[in-house]
Amino acid sequence: MLEAYRAHVAERAAIGIPPLPLSKAQTIQLVDLFKNPPAGEEATLTELMIHRVPAGVDDAAKVKAEFLAKIATGQEKSPLLTNTHATELLGTMLGGYNIKPLIDLLDDAQCAPIAASALKKTLLMFDFFHDVQELAEKGNTFAKEVLQSWADAEWFTSRPNLPESLKVTVFKVSGETNTDDLSPAPDAWSRPDIPLHALAMLKNGRPDITPDELGQRGPLKLIAELQQKGHLVMLLELVLHVNQPRIQCSGTPAKIFRLYPTSALGASAWVAKLPRSSLTRWKMLVRSLLNSMSAKWKWAMSLNYALMKVAL
Repeated sequence: MLEAYRAHVAERAAIGIPPLPLSKAQTIQLVDLFKNPPAGEEATLTELMIHRVPAGVDDAAKVKAEFLAKIATGQEKSPLLTNTHATELLGTMLGGYNIKPLIDLLDDAQCAPIAASALKKTLLMFDFFHDVQELAEKGNTFAKEVLQSWADAEWFTSRPNLPESLKVTVFKVSGETNTDDLSPAPDAWSRPDIPLHALAMLKNGRPDITPDELGQRGPLKLIAELQQKGHLVMLLELVLHVNQPRIQCSGTPAKIFRLYPTSALGASAWVAKLPRSSLTRWKMLVRSLLNSMSAKWKWAMSLNYALMKVAL
């Protein structure tokens, strides 16, 4: 498994993109290796477990969460993981298959403080909120701490503030653009693999933009040169048929911060690669505006103002 994965990493690196996350089958093999790690591979296995298994409700995430839960509760053993470290890793999985194990660990004397700290930062609880509430009502002090932390919005207030200003490098796209410029239809098969699909952005070229390989690969070298300036790269373009502000996310390797001119409201923006903590705070600002504005024109203009303030 490790040999095949390293070959995959090298193949992707050759075209300038990161490797795919581990599949369910690969994660099962990784778990087996954790129980009896080959000599000299300890650091590699740990790196794969921490950073290369998808979070959330992916099939591979289920395998990882179940394994970490067994380590945390002592049902399984690994020379690479303690029960407390396994609990910490469970807390990084954002929600989904890790939630029930973390709640169960609130009754574990050694792991409960770590599980509580993770749950305080986790919002994708859904009906499991009631499980935490029930534990709190039964007198579990850690469950009470989690509920109080949620009530105080510590998951939000503990994050760093947005910077007062942002310095950006502008990547201007001449003329009008549409979906086929940024996400060409002949490359639709690669859309689930966002880094691979992003290589086709602007592959057909236009004035002042020369693709790396005309018709095959977009201007990645140009974007890399712009990134070397050390600033966020802002892609400035005129998008056809954009009449309302819209918030989207991009996984392009360009780490682009995009500004959309619109006919009615001047401009709106979306953030592709701000630091996660700053992005969360920015989204909360937008959500607050949406919740506080009743008239459609009023929230649209307020949203546009907030986005422009962030962008400029």
